[in-house]
Amino acid sequence: MRRAVYPGTFDPCTNGHLDIIRRAAKQFDEVVVGVLRNSAKTPLFSTDERVTILNEVTKDIPNVVIKSFDGLSVDFVRMCDAQVIIRGLRAITDFEYELQMAQTNRILAPDIDTMFLITSLEYAYLSSTTVKEVAAFGKSVDKFVPPFVAEKMREKLRCE
Repeated sequence: MRRAVYPGTFDPCTNGHLDIIRRAAKQFDEVVVGVLRNSAKTPLFSTDERVTILNEVTKDIPNVVIKSFDGLSVDFVRMCDAQVIIRGLRAITDFEYELQMAQTNRILAPDIDTMFLITSLEYAYLSSTTVKEVAAFGKSVDKFVPPFVAEKMREKLRCE
């Protein structure tokens, strides 16, 4: 079985993330979306909430599994018995950072490859940070995230 891992924070999951997940799912027998528990960041959604959201927005993709993890991506990839890390690229600035990470991962785990998927043009500008900023100012994020995510963001921001 060809299995890949798409690791990230996914706070929140955007249409760009979902596009990468769908495209990766066509290339592999199984795609594990790894939701990072990152103690260095203060996310809008808890890890459990992000897992729940991703389960909902990917429920129509049968070969996608959502799991949370902490630590190094390569360790999680090995734990999942996968061979490939999926990463999305929006711009040249992403490439510089992602290349460094891929090279570091290659040193740590020579048996694991990194596959870059270029973001579809309609999502090239999109980031979770931008979506959170737009939402924080009370503007609609409906064009940036799946409907379920937009509703969860409205609920979350009403509570804060």
